Amino acid sequence: MDGVMSELFSTTLRLFALMTPPAVLSAFLSGTKNYTAKQKRRTALSTGSAVFIIALILYFFGESIFGAFGFTLDAFRIGSGTLLFLTAFSLMNETAEHPSMPVDADISVVPLAIPLCMGPASIGTVMVMGASAGTVESRLIGACSLLISSLGVMALLLMAEQVEKLLHKTGIAVLSKLTGLLLAAIAAQVIFTGIHSFLQ
Repeated sequence: MDGVMSELFSTTLRLFALMTPPAVLSAFLSGTKNYTAKQKRRTALSTGSAVFIIALILYFFGESIFGAFGFTLDAFRIGSGTLLFLTAFSLMNETAEHPSMPVDADISVVPLAIPLCMGPASIGTVMVMGASAGTVESRLIGACSLLISSLGVMALLLMAEQVEKLLHKTGIAVLSKLTGLLLAAIAAQVIFTGIHSFLQ
């Protein structure tokens, strides 16, 4: 039981980091400046729901996509790891300011869910995780981790104004750098695993 909880916690933490919460928070604050409280709440709920649905589809059907396009799992590991490095690099170099977005547009799915939460790197990593899950227990742990991570993003956006007051722009920028470091470490592990498996 302890092993399951430990794996659930580590997987959830990794997935939550992959969803780049500082970038999503910054974009949400920028894009909802002129929203009413009700509109902000609806956008946060829609974003969390969209992230979970997209990630769940990729997690369970990623292996079929591999088969359809003739990709090997190791090749996809290396490719998604490289993209993850680029995501980490962009987080390390971005400022707390985020480009402004259309005031009247629905930003919950685009750009918040895609490509900020579920960008190329996140999509690739989730697909690799799903294809690598060899047991029912592993698949359930992955699905639960996706749900918890999506709820975490949703909760963060629901509390966006309070978080901004607590951290200020500087705090959000620092959090973004730390997330970038974590993503770089995850990217290295994914790439090394892919190379090692390919060479064997």
